[in-house]
Amino acid sequence: MTLLLCIIYLGFISLGLPDSLFGTAWPILQPRLDVPLSWAGFVTMTISGGTILASLFSDRLTYRFGAGKVTACSVAMTAGALLGFSFAKSFPVLVLCAVPLGLGAGAVDAALNNFVALHYSSRHMSWLHCFWGVGASISPYVMGFWLARDLRWDRGYLTVGLIQAALTVVLFLSLPLWKKADKTARPEEARTAPKPLKELFRLRGIFYVLFSFLAYCTVEATAFVWTSTYLVRVKGVGAEDAARYASLFYLGMTASRLLTGFIADRLGDKRMTRLGYFICFGGLALLLIPVASPLPSLIGLAVAGFGCGPIYPAVIHSTPTLFGRENSQAVVGVQMAFAYTGSTFMPPVFGLIANYVDLRLFPYYLLFFAALGFALTALLHRSRKNADS
Repeated sequence: MTLLLCIIYLGFISLGLPDSLFGTAWPILQPRLDVPLSWAGFVTMTISGGTILASLFSDRLTYRFGAGKVTACSVAMTAGALLGFSFAKSFPVLVLCAVPLGLGAGAVDAALNNFVALHYSSRHMSWLHCFWGVGASISPYVMGFWLARDLRWDRGYLTVGLIQAALTVVLFLSLPLWKKADKTARPEEARTAPKPLKELFRLRGIFYVLFSFLAYCTVEATAFVWTSTYLVRVKGVGAEDAARYASLFYLGMTASRLLTGFIADRLGDKRMTRLGYFICFGGLALLLIPVASPLPSLIGLAVAGFGCGPIYPAVIHSTPTLFGRENSQAVVGVQMAFAYTGSTFMPPVFGLIANYVDLRLFPYYLLFFAALGFALTALLHRSRKNADS
């Protein structure tokens, strides 16, 4: 199982690799394709739509083919999509390639998260998501390397696509390890029939966990998208410095997932989730300090990111315990769909608030959804406790 775990870590690095590519390449792509700047949204929304759709069907896919084949085929889809991006000469081709990229990302995300939740301890779930951060950190450097050489954005996509293709080969070669893990699975978790959504929605506490995921991912994605703008227009930070400082939230989150992995098994998923939210609240509170200096906000961003780090992995890892191992793949798939819904649609909602009300509401927006996520998680654990008593 140790070798398989290493391969799963590689799988999550591959999941993070494409996430930062498009945003890095778009400033060069947009004038070359001669399309409006806002058309980037068509690509990102297509990717998100595919991801949500694949997450909802992940239970059926995993039941029919197994987690190993779903992961291998999904990574193959993302590899093909990235290679397609590298050869794209028109905007419609980019949108077309975004379809398999989103579908592949959603299927592998749900399959790997559930597989680790079933077969490995909480610390490995935390480190798994840390490795996603490693992948998301690598790709901008890869793209930056090629952009510095005659603005060859296509070589950036080609390089990452070839990395994904190599990983696809490794995943297909590892299929016997996945089959072995399936054979040693407990009877209640091995190849259980897919759950219809209407049956899934009857599970006690299911809506608490789904909307807590949407709320948490709203915090995470909104911080990623709007931090730089907030620092420039509200805190008076220079644009170049703000771009660097915006990574503090992300770096804090990645560092947290690495460090909290060492204590996750000892504290347990419920305590890790609470601890994460409390630290996040402390960080966001620093953004509210009414001083001219941006220093409290910068510290607050890093602290808030550090607090967010363990929340997503802990809630995912607790799914088999809370809803039953036989239901976990279906629940995780719908959790992923709600997570991507939050990260896709809620940052633009804040964009409307910033445009028509006030950008200074940024920390209040984050605090509201962090508090909502915390409250829903508490209600989830209370409802499941009542169901078991």
